[in-house]
Amino acid sequence: MVWQQVYDPFGNMFISTLLAAVPVVVMLVALGFLHIKAHIAAGLGLLAAFAVAVFGYGMPAGLAGNAAFYGGLTGLLPIGWIVLNIIFLQQLAEGNGSFKILQDSLSGITEDRRLQLLLIAFCFGAFFEGAAGFGTPVAVTAGILIGLGFSPLAASGLSLIANTAPVAFGALGTPVITLAKVHGYDLMEVTAMIGRQLPFFSLLVPFWLIWAFAGRKAMMEIWPAILVTGLSFAIPQFLVSNYIGPELVDIIAAIVSMIALVSFLKFWQPKKIWTSPTLKGHEADGGTPPRPVTMVTHSRADLFRAWLPWLILTVFVFVWGLPAVKTFFNGIWAPKFPIEGLNNLIEKVPPVVPSPHKEAAVYVLNGLSATGTGILLSAVIGALVMGYKPLAIVSTYLRTLWMVRTSLLTIVLMLALGTLTRFSGTDTTLGLAFAGTGALYPFFGTLMGWIGVAMTGSDTASNVLFGGMQKVAAEQLGLSANLMGAANSSGGVMGKMIDAQSIVVASTATRWFHHEGDILRYVFFHSIALACLVGLYVTLQAYVWPFTLTVIH
Repeated sequence: MVWQQVYDPFGNMFISTLLAAVPVVVMLVALGFLHIKAHIAAGLGLLAAFAVAVFGYGMPAGLAGNAAFYGGLTGLLPIGWIVLNIIFLQQLAEGNGSFKILQDSLSGITEDRRLQLLLIAFCFGAFFEGAAGFGTPVAVTAGILIGLGFSPLAASGLSLIANTAPVAFGALGTPVITLAKVHGYDLMEVTAMIGRQLPFFSLLVPFWLIWAFAGRKAMMEIWPAILVTGLSFAIPQFLVSNYIGPELVDIIAAIVSMIALVSFLKFWQPKKIWTSPTLKGHEADGGTPPRPVTMVTHSRADLFRAWLPWLILTVFVFVWGLPAVKTFFNGIWAPKFPIEGLNNLIEKVPPVVPSPHKEAAVYVLNGLSATGTGILLSAVIGALVMGYKPLAIVSTYLRTLWMVRTSLLTIVLMLALGTLTRFSGTDTTLGLAFAGTGALYPFFGTLMGWIGVAMTGSDTASNVLFGGMQKVAAEQLGLSANLMGAANSSGGVMGKMIDAQSIVVASTATRWFHHEGDILRYVFFHSIALACLVGLYVTLQAYVWPFTLTVIH
């Protein structure tokens, strides 16, 4: 029997919204304020979501359990598979000393921690977001930063802040392509609309990143380099999104930004070198102590060997992200498993969708095409290049698996929670609460995207969840559907830094286990502040000239 979702089970939207928020509040309070370990906090949130779904929303218990099971599977693949294998590569690189050579080579570009942060967290991270997405950029950049001596909180928190502006075009444009395909937007129009919102924040985020790390005064000391970084990313982001399409936006912008910053640093360096590896005001969080400015030289052969595993990783991640490659591998082996007792047994209803629509629940075991598989192969090839014997490679992998076991469990529980809220309709209740704000809808509709990513961990999932609702609400209010569809994605990117799976990825990459609450508390202000700024900008686009001239109707 098909169960229809109910979005206002109490006939009072205020009470229903409060009830729908309970699972998220339980998890965030347990994690961020009660200092409960992440996997336990996720488990408590999942239990709360189950109780709300069954007793509050009338969802059959069997359906709720199957939805959680389905979400847990997606937590293992693709997210957990990425985390496990990127940490494996990091362990290999640290084990043979190549990370130290990599550190010295980056110091050859600049000894300044602020500039290293721009190059790695923002530029390099944007490239991996564009090529792979789904946690890859945070795992890679946080791992490199911790290897360079940054404190765990700095490496984790700053990697999350940096991984914002590129998210809407991540994984070769997957969030935008999905938004257009699922909800009937014109792909080029909504892509161009996002490309008229995010470049402003692509310019702002590098300044914000350095301010968060070192403070306002230290940020102003390197403003020319920050400006070069932001502009060289924002301009290609605008041009590619408006005139080419969504697939290569991040990759082209990231490459241009990296080249521009490295070239600029060849003839400009700050007068004062910032060597502190810790966040300003968080010196107790550790990190490698500041060291004197010394130039350590290595042979070209040593430098090449140290960078080669990461170059191999870059190539594999890029190739694995290509649609043609994914299609090829899925054609070889990608069995599909409809989740019995869930698939097509739940029906979304208006106003979320124009007409009742059954929700599919089919798990695709696309192990060959998964990004994590590309990372694993690159790590094995990199290990052989670094001189590891096969037995040592296997030993390191088993040791890595044991190291991240709790993190993998946490990711499974987090995705189970997010999937259960989606199938039960509780997240839609939260979205409808935002949709009822009338003239303030451009601002709160943007925050709808933010909460969608914060809950699901994915801009793609948020676009699937709320993209249709944004279109309906915009048309009812006389606003541009493209504006609000784009706002859902642009606002959503700021929720990426507080979604639970990203925080777990960051804590695992830095091996700062059981400190997820510390990371959450640190990044939360940055997330909500940036999301509100996006909301204000969208509001200007909706109502205020000359911003209205940028809107595609």
